[in-house]
Amino acid sequence: MYEGKTVGVVIPAYNEESFIGEVIDTLPEFVDRAYVIDDASTDGTLAEIEEHAAEANESVPEDPPMTDGGVELDPRVVPIQHEENRGVGGAIKTGYLHALDDGVDVTAVMGGDGQTEPDIVERIITPVVEGKADYAKGNRLLDRDRDDMPAFRQVGNFMLTFITKIASGYWKLMDPQNGSTAISHEALERVGIEDMYEGYGYCNDLLIRLNTRNMTVADVSRRAVYKDEESHIDYRTYIPKVSTMLLRGFLRRLRTKYLVNDFHPLPLFYYLGALGAGSGLLALVANAVRRGRNDGIAGGVALFMVGCVMLLLAMVFDLEENRDLEVLLYDR
Repeated sequence: MYEGKTVGVVIPAYNEESFIGEVIDTLPEFVDRAYVIDDASTDGTLAEIEEHAAEANESVPEDPPMTDGGVELDPRVVPIQHEENRGVGGAIKTGYLHALDDGVDVTAVMGGDGQTEPDIVERIITPVVEGKADYAKGNRLLDRDRDDMPAFRQVGNFMLTFITKIASGYWKLMDPQNGSTAISHEALERVGIEDMYEGYGYCNDLLIRLNTRNMTVADVSRRAVYKDEESHIDYRTYIPKVSTMLLRGFLRRLRTKYLVNDFHPLPLFYYLGALGAGSGLLALVANAVRRGRNDGIAGGVALFMVGCVMLLLAMVFDLEENRDLEVLLYDR
């Protein structure tokens, strides 16, 4: 337990035979239950999980911690196997659903590749345990925190960060795809975790779901950790899939938060702004195709500019509406 709260961790693992054993062996002492999910690995990951889980479960305290729902957290490490590969988001969803059923107060996520070191877990769960946030995530993009991150990852990360700011409504958060996270039991109950995106990009989707429910999110400074792990991301499919997911999530957030649960003209500014900017751009392209005829340039430029202004106003409104939902914990 940590400051009177039961703590669970979800550890997704796909072909992490070389790392997963050490991750289980070095679980922080305050972790009451670890859900280690083998996502249909093709190497010896499952055997490693089962071996190290058995060792970890041998030293069981006389009085195992118990959740508010009356679930005794014994054994401490629970191996779970997917018969088919569902992606990292699918593995985390499985762990989240188990933690929800068990009634764990705070559930963190640790990488099966060893990138989430024990002291980082403590930093991430603290805002949730203390009630400052419903959800907390790591941020590797602050000053020296990103020193060990490859340059190409930094560029891609900053681009995805900007897109996710728009889609999620958390305008001050950085590094949204950081997998080191913690979430409260209440937030797990309310965000519709059963429908969470299952591929890479699940954490971006979860931010959208959290904002739709007006959940407070903390951005926690953490260092980047890279070992000899191998990335399983195929960027040829990742970029179009995540972009489509973010667009759908963005439209769902606008509809649910500002038109269904409450009313705010913000979505109308987004819709009309996108229509105006798009129509103006098409008019300018059509004029260029007609090889320089000037009859539609002025109208196209005006329409494009009006659309852009409306989009900027929508972003400003969105930022103001969500200002109180962000907690920035950059101190060390």
